[in-house]
Amino acid sequence: MTTTRQAIVFDLGGVLIDWDPRHLYRKLIGDEAVMEMFLGEIATLRWNAYHDEGRRWSDGVAMLSAVYPEYADWIAAYIDRWEEMLNGPIEGSLQIFTELKDRGQELHALTNWSAETFPIALEEFDFLGWFEDIIVSGEERLKKPDPRIFHVLLERIGRTAPECVFIDDSEANVAAAAALGFATIHFTSPEQLRRDLTALGLLD
Repeated sequence: MTTTRQAIVFDLGGVLIDWDPRHLYRKLIGDEAVMEMFLGEIATLRWNAYHDEGRRWSDGVAMLSAVYPEYADWIAAYIDRWEEMLNGPIEGSLQIFTELKDRGQELHALTNWSAETFPIALEEFDFLGWFEDIIVSGEERLKKPDPRIFHVLLERIGRTAPECVFIDDSEANVAAAAALGFATIHFTSPEQLRRDLTALGLLD
């Protein structure tokens, strides 16, 4: 069993949790092409990201609905039925996370997530309670890949960047962490994550 003890920092959505607006909008919009148009041109991930930085959902919905009144019901559903965008944990990743916990590894999370919706995830996923710290962008009013939120993380957990392994599915976020001196893993699948953690001596 390895004696290595580094702080392992997980992203959440797309790494441990299957979050995707399509899980909701496939129920609301029968036409796949129309759904992709709506999510690609109107209720975009960029629009969603403003809420990850701290914008209130009531403001964001009102602003977008004023521009696209014909889509107001679908826009309102983005927050009114937000929990339906969650499709459970990514099982292979959760298994790895469980193994790391059982080995006594130091575990933290750094997530781009709205402060208003993150409590829903906390209630839904008991395993989020296994983290020693969770840095939520909406609470800090900073989001990845801004280097400042990584400094918030390091100050909060009392670690230096080279003492941390950062895992994220976003290449931009991984590049930002690497530039600060983090060891990084660009997540593409649980199988790849297991290989990379094993190569770092953090799993057998």
